[in-house]
Amino acid sequence: MSKPYAQYTIALTTAPLYNSAMHAPSHPSLSRSAFAALMETEPTQKCLATQTLRHAFANGQLARNAEDAQHVVAISQPGRPNKPALVEPRQVPRRSLGAIEGRAALIHALCHIEFNAINLALDCCYRFPQLPDEFHQGWLQVADEEALHFRLLRGRLNDLGFDYGDFLAHDGLWQMAVKTAHDPLVRMALVPRVLEARGLDATPPIIEKLKKHDDAETVAVLEIIERDEVGHVRLGDTWFRRLCAERGLHVEETFAELSAAFDAPRPIPPMNRKARLAAGFTEQELAQWEHAEAKKS
Repeated sequence: MSKPYAQYTIALTTAPLYNSAMHAPSHPSLSRSAFAALMETEPTQKCLATQTLRHAFANGQLARNAEDAQHVVAISQPGRPNKPALVEPRQVPRRSLGAIEGRAALIHALCHIEFNAINLALDCCYRFPQLPDEFHQGWLQVADEEALHFRLLRGRLNDLGFDYGDFLAHDGLWQMAVKTAHDPLVRMALVPRVLEARGLDATPPIIEKLKKHDDAETVAVLEIIERDEVGHVRLGDTWFRRLCAERGLHVEETFAELSAAFDAPRPIPPMNRKARLAAGFTEQELAQWEHAEAKKS
């Protein structure tokens, strides 16, 4: 019989809060190497470190050490450049896509999401060394693909005469990482299955808007991202279900309980049903959300 998640809640870590005066220990384990990449502030170097990390683990040059879990620290802010300036979401201005600056602002917002997604994936490999190799192989692939997405979007910004950091941004994605740092089950539920899944819904309308402005180059980049993000959400869904099974928890009931407990945002219609189903959501889940939205209107 499945039991409520609350019976299995893992206490929040009492590890010290990371600050810039601390340094990752030098011996080469996956967790500690992921920490170094996570705290890298320069975007190009972070992307390179991520790619190197993935290949090193795949080639057996790095090993997972479950004992590293004893040394994990809480990270309020990962490695990031001084710009963009971070503000509350409501303070990020909306701009028309009809102007070059407006289109650049949209691309910058997407670029910032991808930069945060690199950090989120690296944090999984740093924070949860007790999980098996296949977990880390999956999230290293995600981190590497997110780095590619960042580079592609940054390239489009450069094409338009701008760069990453030229516009304001917000910190919502990383704040959810902080809230879910105590338990991989909660992380898989609320980051891939909530925040990243929202991107599955948001990307098709953005692509259609950009097509109306004849921006084929950015559309091509977003089509790559759209394809890859299905796999990223599916990876989170797979591990959420696996961790629920290991603890004897009902998947959909646990997801609903965690969503309510953490005040997670609900899907904003219209949902991308095809992508969400491919990413592991069930017809029953989608029908429940659609029914809830229909009752509001």
